[in-house]
Amino acid sequence: MKTALRRLARRYQALDEETNEADKEIGPLVTKAAPRLIALPGRSRNRRQLLTSAGDNPDRLRSEPAFAHLCGAAPTPASSGRTNRHRLNRGGDRQANHALHTIVLVRMKYDQRTRDYVARRTAEGMTKKDVIRCLKRFVARETTDTYPT
Repeated sequence: MKTALRRLARRYQALDEETNEADKEIGPLVTKAAPRLIALPGRSRNRRQLLTSAGDNPDRLRSEPAFAHLCGAAPTPASSGRTNRHRLNRGGDRQANHALHTIVLVRMKYDQRTRDYVARRTAEGMTKKDVIRCLKRFVARETTDTYPT
């Protein structure tokens, strides 16, 4: 058991070093490709995921709504009867959607403007889930504005 754990720890350390080396190589390329994207608040891993999703699907980036749909952050009507509401599209690139979700959670915790927005929308009667949906769309919009054309 100790031998297996020791081997596993060595593999983890080697992979961690390899990941750090790859980050050092990729970092300047990402900065060169989308410098305004790097300036946005959030973890660099999430920003790189969004850049990767955009790069994998350049034909789908005609507009900001198209990128939001690609990331699964486009609102879909979910109304019935007298209720009028929306939900997020469940399709799209799940990793990009996860990156948007993580960016939103980080902003909800550390960004004062986002916290003020959450408080205002909650006071208006929106649920936390709906506020996160709106914030995901905002981050997708903000992200799309940073890509080079």
